[in-house]
Amino acid sequence: MYTNVCKHCRKVFKSRVKQYTCKDCETTDNLFFDAIYDYLKKYPNSNALQVAEALGISPYEVIQYMSEGRLSVSRGRFERLQ
Repeated sequence: MYTNVCKHCRKVFKSRVKQYTCKDCETTDNLFFDAIYDYLKKYPNSNALQVAEALGISPYEVIQYMSEGRLSVSRGRFERLQ
């Protein structure tokens, strides 16, 4: 059994697997993730600061999804526009 703390409401709860959100905040978390995912599909070379500014959230929230393993880092190249 894991003792978890919800990243949104800070409620302490127990579960069989490691979780970052409680059942009450799960829909909110999925909405945030879907918005970030859709933005990154539209603008794939964006960094955490650009995503956060466009969506009105903190960059820390974007980085949290990366540390949870829901978003991954890609090592692409940038091309200069003429």
